[in-house]
Amino acid sequence: MRISKRATLLVAVTVVCIVAALLVPPIAQPLHYHRFADSRAFLGIPNFGDAASNAAFFIVGLAGLVIVFRHRAAFERDSERWPYATFFAGLVLTAFGSGYYHLAPDNGRLFWDRLPMTIAFAGLVAGQISDRISVRAGVALLVPMMFVGMASVVFWRATELAGHGNLVPYAVVQGYTMLVLILIASLWPSRYTRGRDLLYVFGWYALAKVCETFDRGIFEIGHVVSGHTLKHLFAALSGVAACVMLARRRRLFGDDSVVLESRAAVT
Repeated sequence: MRISKRATLLVAVTVVCIVAALLVPPIAQPLHYHRFADSRAFLGIPNFGDAASNAAFFIVGLAGLVIVFRHRAAFERDSERWPYATFFAGLVLTAFGSGYYHLAPDNGRLFWDRLPMTIAFAGLVAGQISDRISVRAGVALLVPMMFVGMASVVFWRATELAGHGNLVPYAVVQGYTMLVLILIASLWPSRYTRGRDLLYVFGWYALAKVCETFDRGIFEIGHVVSGHTLKHLFAALSGVAACVMLARRRRLFGDDSVVLESRAAVT
């Protein structure tokens, strides 16, 4: 597919998602969302499994930040570090936000769970744009994407407080993140080795979402661990995959405009 067609497709998907966020009928946050399967306390900590498992995000986020700023071979240019630094910083903040939420789940605390997640989403998308399309574009789009993601959470919370909650923009941001990452990885090759590691990032995150969906069903199997606790652990493994990708990758070829057509769609 030619460069112009690929770029047009990416822009078209973005426009469709914006329209969907604006026109899809409002969806309020279901209150039953806060009723997780494992509410057991341990060491005086309520909902211990779901709360304590967020430590995985903190550990992975810190490890990722060390790799970003200490592993020089992972980046051709220093400016390329900032999207990934944002991604891992988002994981660290998610550890605190999600841990705070799970101590006493409600809509007010859920705001602090979701806000840092949008920071991580923006960082990962900007990082892949930088790796595969344009360094300048990836760095330039980082802050606007963070703003849009965070605004979707602020909008959701404001509408909940006003009595007509609308979760749609936040849901679109989350879905758009996954969709645009798949498109970018499919249509543009990476300038670095280990490009296929992005599949592991997707895979662990997809498994995390499955566990979240079957929270209670998983918990009922022996009452050992809940699906939501596993969701945190598998989502953290998604971050581990990103750490491995950056720690082991090397530059193949570089250009700050559009990556050459000569390699496979995902390298």
